[in-house]
Amino acid sequence: MRTRPVSAAFAALALLATGLTAADALKPSSPPTSPTSATSANGAAALAGLDDPAKKDIAMQLVSSAENSSLDWRAQYKYIEDIHDGRGYTGGIIGFTSGTGDMLELVELYTNRKPNNPLASYLPALRAVNGSDSLEGLDGYPQAWEEAAQDQAFQQAQNEERDRVYFNPAVQQGNSDGVGTLGQFIYYDALVVHGDGSDPTAFSSIRNRAKARAATPADGGDETTYLHAFLDERVWAMKQEPAHEDTSRIDTAQRVFLNNGNLNLNTPLDWHVYGQPFHIS
Repeated sequence: MRTRPVSAAFAALALLATGLTAADALKPSSPPTSPTSATSANGAAALAGLDDPAKKDIAMQLVSSAENSSLDWRAQYKYIEDIHDGRGYTGGIIGFTSGTGDMLELVELYTNRKPNNPLASYLPALRAVNGSDSLEGLDGYPQAWEEAAQDQAFQQAQNEERDRVYFNPAVQQGNSDGVGTLGQFIYYDALVVHGDGSDPTAFSSIRNRAKARAATPADGGDETTYLHAFLDERVWAMKQEPAHEDTSRIDTAQRVFLNNGNLNLNTPLDWHVYGQPFHIS
């Protein structure tokens, strides 16, 4: 379910991308530089950050359970539909949307690398509808997307844009705040859903309100206390839009892991999203 505010897509993240990890279906030409693992104020050192290949794959499955009701995140390259949330078409492994800018940037990247692709002719229309829920000029676009999704170049472009805009900033900010693997995932899911920017429901606004309530581990606070404050603010942000009435991706998933003290996001994991049970061994 794509739930980012339209305005959030136009705010740049002031963080550098580090690239893909081996957990992806496709690798970039050079390996990423892994940030230093965080250590919480609870005294529990994170055994592996979210950018660890195994942890990253878990993160992809967790997000896919909420976005696509499936753990098979690699099957979502071809996914596209209008879910009538005011953001036009939603597609791909992270729910890129035609109304918030990230889908346009994805197709531009793909076209720069492979000019003769099924989506290239839709670039003028994507630019025209950016910032709105309009589908004008996008007749046949879903079929073209599904065709492009069979191309490894398009799959790699999706991987890279996911990491550049959402995953790497979440890991880096999490490390800066001193939160471990679960905290980094909590940040990642918030960025996926809300994007970043100055909007009250954007990631940075959620984080700032949480920091006003509880200190981050980097500032000497307790990791669990801070993450509960962040999730409280996240729930508030989700409920500002009708599409967010169900907050189970927090209440019966992330909050469950936190209440269990699973700060390293260790398996096995059991959770529910929208009432549907999921399990990772």
